[in-house]
Amino acid sequence: MNYHFPGVGCAYSAACRPGFYPYFRKALENLQHKNVLKIGVLTFHRCINYGSYWQARCLAEGLQARGHEAVILDHDSKRVNLVEWKCAFQPVLPTPVPASDRPLYREKIRKFFRVFDTLPLSPRFPLEDPSQMENYDVVVVGSDEVWNLSHPWYGCCPLFYGDGLKTQHLISYAASFGNYDASWGMHPFWADKLRNFESISVRDANSQTIIKDALGFEPEMVLDPCLQFPIIPEDRDHELLQKPYIAVYGHNFSESFAREIRQYADSRNLPLISFGYRNDFADEQWITTDPHDFAHFMAKAEAVATNFFHGCVFALRNAKPFVCESSPYRRHKLQGLMAKIGGEHHLLPEGSDYAQYETLLSTPLNPQITQKIQQLRQTSNAYLDRALALKQVQYA
Repeated sequence: MNYHFPGVGCAYSAACRPGFYPYFRKALENLQHKNVLKIGVLTFHRCINYGSYWQARCLAEGLQARGHEAVILDHDSKRVNLVEWKCAFQPVLPTPVPASDRPLYREKIRKFFRVFDTLPLSPRFPLEDPSQMENYDVVVVGSDEVWNLSHPWYGCCPLFYGDGLKTQHLISYAASFGNYDASWGMHPFWADKLRNFESISVRDANSQTIIKDALGFEPEMVLDPCLQFPIIPEDRDHELLQKPYIAVYGHNFSESFAREIRQYADSRNLPLISFGYRNDFADEQWITTDPHDFAHFMAKAEAVATNFFHGCVFALRNAKPFVCESSPYRRHKLQGLMAKIGGEHHLLPEGSDYAQYETLLSTPLNPQITQKIQQLRQTSNAYLDRALALKQVQYA
């Protein structure tokens, strides 16, 4: 059996990843004590989105560190590609994209294409014809919005509900229904497909309720892979990273949110740097960036202002002061995350007064939140131990 570990035998070399060797050594030790499973991770891994990239990579590498042969299932669809790329060229809609930004978004897309090739990928197969995929001992579906029946281009895709997957065992890790509201219910057609999963875990309360109402049991709540597993980006030495700044991650913020963030930055004489998208209230726009830039950008910021789920995740991961403005599309994800770690006060509704912004952005992250995340890492690990141990009985 061939073992794949991130950064070994590929352009994404271990030499350029500080802290990788202990991670690799742990994986080798695990190989001596565990039966090795061939695992396929099924997720949204080719989205032009920093969080999607890292959650896919983190989950695959987290499974590899357990000693398994884990790859990301490289499904491909011309239909999905066209709508994904179209969205990436105009990501801030309904705000118009100025003509001057189009080359910048084009370069950003090209950089994503390059880093996609560094992921631990399976042989490619058509999204609509999984019969062409390889066989796997286990397929792990998740995280991301893999079960979002209203997703604009992946919604109602049977593959993510297990149809046609060439595997003996199905489990989920941190699966989400995204903006699909629990009050809408789930049709028995889709619920019956989820009954084929031997272990189910989700990452937010809305998804937990949907599963409970449809299948009659409460699935486990686990951490997003970006909070659960190591993130080791390639080295970067950008000039913008060498000075103090406040990170702005997201787009289409309300006028009141932008105004209060602007006021706070001015009061501290700190520049606002908008990453990945244009926000005209920021001092600088850094659009042409890849996921490794993003990881460094969030890690080195003095504070974070965001309206994205993974903006909060990376702020939490790096213990940064942050504020988040919720949006209808991301409401369930954001509220679920904050309720899980006790960070609800970081979600500021439109019209919140300046004092709340100032307190949250100038105060170190509450240690109780960090402690809660550590506790959830333990319970999330325990879930994976149980889910994968059930499969290993077959090879004992």
